Amino acid sequence: MKHTVPRGRMLKRLAAISAATLVVGLMTAPASSAAPADPGTIPGVDEIVSSPNLKQVAHLDKSGPLTGTNTDWAFQGKYAYGGNYNGFYVYDVSKPKEPKVAAQVLCPGSQNDISVTGNLLFLGTDSQRTNDTCDNAASTTAVPGDRWEGIKVFDISNPLTPKYLKSVKTDCGSHTQTLVPGKRGDKNVYLYVSSYNLAGADVPNCALPHDKISVVKVPLRNPTAAAVVATPVVFPDGGFPGSDNPEQIETTGCHDITVYAEKDLAAGACMGDGVLFDIKNREKPTVITSVRDEVNFAFWHSATFNNSGTKVVFTDELGGGGAATCNEEVGPNRGADAIYDIVTKKGKKKLEFRSYFKIPRYNADTEVCVAHNGSLIPVPGRDIMVQAWYLGGVSVWDFTDSRRPKEIAFWERGPLSTTQLMGGGSWSAYWYNGYIYSNDITKGIDVLELKDYRTAIAKFFRTDTFNAQTQDNFLRW
Repeated sequence: MKHTVPRGRMLKRLAAISAATLVVGLMTAPASSAAPADPGTIPGVDEIVSSPNLKQVAHLDKSGPLTGTNTDWAFQGKYAYGGNYNGFYVYDVSKPKEPKVAAQVLCPGSQNDISVTGNLLFLGTDSQRTNDTCDNAASTTAVPGDRWEGIKVFDISNPLTPKYLKSVKTDCGSHTQTLVPGKRGDKNVYLYVSSYNLAGADVPNCALPHDKISVVKVPLRNPTAAAVVATPVVFPDGGFPGSDNPEQIETTGCHDITVYAEKDLAAGACMGDGVLFDIKNREKPTVITSVRDEVNFAFWHSATFNNSGTKVVFTDELGGGGAATCNEEVGPNRGADAIYDIVTKKGKKKLEFRSYFKIPRYNADTEVCVAHNGSLIPVPGRDIMVQAWYLGGVSVWDFTDSRRPKEIAFWERGPLSTTQLMGGGSWSAYWYNGYIYSNDITKGIDVLELKDYRTAIAKFFRTDTFNAQTQDNFLRW
């Protein structure tokens, strides 16, 4: 990461700005400036509503051949890379209020989540395809040898013309992949590949028990040598066995892993289990501890550390991303985020539950709403994140007090229909260099600007590369 001013001087400057901004904000901000709409008031079809401090400043519709589901983001320099079930977009965001499509890569495959580092882009595919190239189709079980799913590696030394380099097949494909920097002196990066089996039986390329992750080693000087080097078993006891509640599915792998490499920690959201890993040995991540919530959680989906690495926010993908879960019937504790403190007892780290957070607005029964992907906003001394909630929109919330989280801003569109259940909305909403970028599943991308005294200092933090599942200490940006 590069700095525009020496780090010591920058931090002093930021501290002074933060103090001044806080004083001015306390004197001028109305007490209810970010108060959400009445929980019973639901916007009209496609109607945009927001708190006064969070506004849309740009939008781009989908275009060209990439009309499939929009998915996850990664950022580098002036470019944003947006995943899509038909491939990925390259957006020029050098002017955040005037984003432009710089390139499109047609490369079909479900998920197509993205990670970037240096001149490399990694695309994760979680559906069986007829081959490992970008000229492929959905495969069938009729031809045993005619199946591929896993990781594709691209050269993005010229972001306008990404070049396909290499594929790595992984068991169960790649629902998400997490980029893990090597230790000091290590000329490799690693991918922790999360995947799982929902079939309840052996399926091609995904035999049970699938209680593991795949570790892909990528030599930076020779990325075409990328290969699976380990498949550590996360759940030797099989993990969560399921319950009488049909929403709580047994653990057969992990959905998502977030690493905090500087602290040698990772947090795994693994279906029925939340997991804390030790990743000192990048090729051999080991489980430190795990937790379950058999009362309110259905499907552990993703994880976010706070910047000090003392807390983890886990999300619950209740309904699998296909149900209306932000309504009065479901309530505030199911389909929510769960905040855990990382505490040390008798020399061992433990995860201790503190509270739930869920958006405080009711959605229509026709809106698919779910706790989904988000990231920290760089505010020293505070724990604030932005998060996507599908048709529940984008929420900015503060969990500095683990026991009393609160929303401070929101932005959303109304339902896509008032008569039938429909999916859509924000898949991933991330903070990148002063703006929030939301990848809307059906409509394209939205750029949002947050103007709030509590987050004003974040505008001064800059990073060259951002992968949400690869957390950096923003005080070192």
